[in-house]
Amino acid sequence: MGAEPTLHWALQRPVDQFGDATATVDIGTGERRTWIETADRVNGVASGLLGLDLDDGDRIGVLMLNSARHFELWFAIPFAGMVMNDLNYRLAVEELAFICDDSQVRVLFVDDSFLDVGRQLLDRVESLATLVWTGPGDAAPDGCLAYESLAATARVELPDAQHDTLAAIFYTGGTTGLPKGAMLTHRNLTSNAIHGVAVLAMTHRDTYLHAGPQFHLADGSMTYALSWVGGTHVFVPAFEPTAVVRALADERCTLALLVPTMLNMVLASGALDGADLSALRLLMYGASPMPAEVQRRVASGFGCDMMQLYGMTEASPIATSLDAEHHRRGMDGEEPFASRLRSAGSAVPGVRCEIRREDGSLADVGEPGEIYIQGPNIMAGYWNRPEETAHALVDGWYRSGDVAWRDAGGYLYVVDRAKDMIISGGENVYTSEVENAVYLHPGVAEAAVYGIPHDKFGETVHAEVVPKPGATITEEELIAHCREHIAGYKLPRSVTVRNADDPLPKSGAGKILKRELRAPHWEGHDRQVG
Repeated sequence: MGAEPTLHWALQRPVDQFGDATATVDIGTGERRTWIETADRVNGVASGLLGLDLDDGDRIGVLMLNSARHFELWFAIPFAGMVMNDLNYRLAVEELAFICDDSQVRVLFVDDSFLDVGRQLLDRVESLATLVWTGPGDAAPDGCLAYESLAATARVELPDAQHDTLAAIFYTGGTTGLPKGAMLTHRNLTSNAIHGVAVLAMTHRDTYLHAGPQFHLADGSMTYALSWVGGTHVFVPAFEPTAVVRALADERCTLALLVPTMLNMVLASGALDGADLSALRLLMYGASPMPAEVQRRVASGFGCDMMQLYGMTEASPIATSLDAEHHRRGMDGEEPFASRLRSAGSAVPGVRCEIRREDGSLADVGEPGEIYIQGPNIMAGYWNRPEETAHALVDGWYRSGDVAWRDAGGYLYVVDRAKDMIISGGENVYTSEVENAVYLHPGVAEAAVYGIPHDKFGETVHAEVVPKPGATITEEELIAHCREHIAGYKLPRSVTVRNADDPLPKSGAGKILKRELRAPHWEGHDRQVG
């Protein structure tokens, strides 16, 4: 093994130093395991994979809800010298088949929830030869191998990984065109883990709740960071407000990461009432900006420090952070902390961020441009996509496609995905600014702002909102409310008010899918709705 760390390091250290401490708590099955037990099972599954007539570097799919076995696969697959492809279970079978075909998946791990989907994929994907069922016990369903049988495999010597060995392929959400597989190496994932340990000040005393889906790096990457310091992982099968709050309280969790849409759902559910979350020291959020008013509601509801993390799959995923001090002092109105609550923070240690103009030159302070990111966490490229790789990776930098400006202190203010910016009558309107104004309305639970076609201006600003239960919102009222907070050219020209029980469509990562909202409006028009 080389001098640079690999994912093996992230499991060996807790075994050596905290072997008898609790590694995993699976709320779904009730199973609890120590680090020694977990590492033994990981080595068994890796050994079992090596006995399945597979080649070094073969792709192995995972289609599962959150669980301790899912966690074990994040180590076992790369330990076997193979490449993990953790699949978004919210995709349609056709979309999953495309991803499995594209990456030539050979083996697919499925739990009971996705056994039928796995069988459909076995019929449709030529490269796929083996289904492994991840339920308890050795009696697997017809046509499947049993996970527990693999875990009991006689241990063999595992291949020696290098830091540049490909460990995983994560397919981006497919909100624009066909999904692309971001190739992440041992170096990418271990670097991100080190950055995460530093920024979050993790120790073996921390307990993290996997509340978001493990197939998404925002949650999944905590696997390596917290393991390295010997903390405890707690799993709920899927996000549900009451179950999440109960797990946070019962397991005395100190860390959790929830995207803004999940936080809104927890606040609206009433699950926090009477819950003892006194152990929770830090609540992380990311995936999309959180309006200041929602930040205040969350801080009050959970009663702990908050931190924003900004990143993307291609960055393994963390690029910037806005720390707890900024949230504490900012919510008290102290400057410059209060102004910086609107930012995504600054680059984490080990990562560099720049704002550049279209010609690649550095933008001035306050000038919007594209975020470029550099660091050992940046992906090796897109699987089988040389042209898109060449566009995204330029002279050692990753072009994020996100539009932002920076202040004099290096804090980044993400104003939009480039594709979400609205150009109305020649003016650039950043939808996040409009959404911030919309969320200040006390009756709004969820909101999305996007452009719709207009004969004269090209496109105009449209808002789609979900009211809080019992609240009544009208189009005229919401536009008048926004007029108090943003310039006239940024105002929504039209508003769709959904029913309180009709949430906005979301991706597996919890991001609102504006593509789906835009599509009906742009049918028959030239603008791409991605």
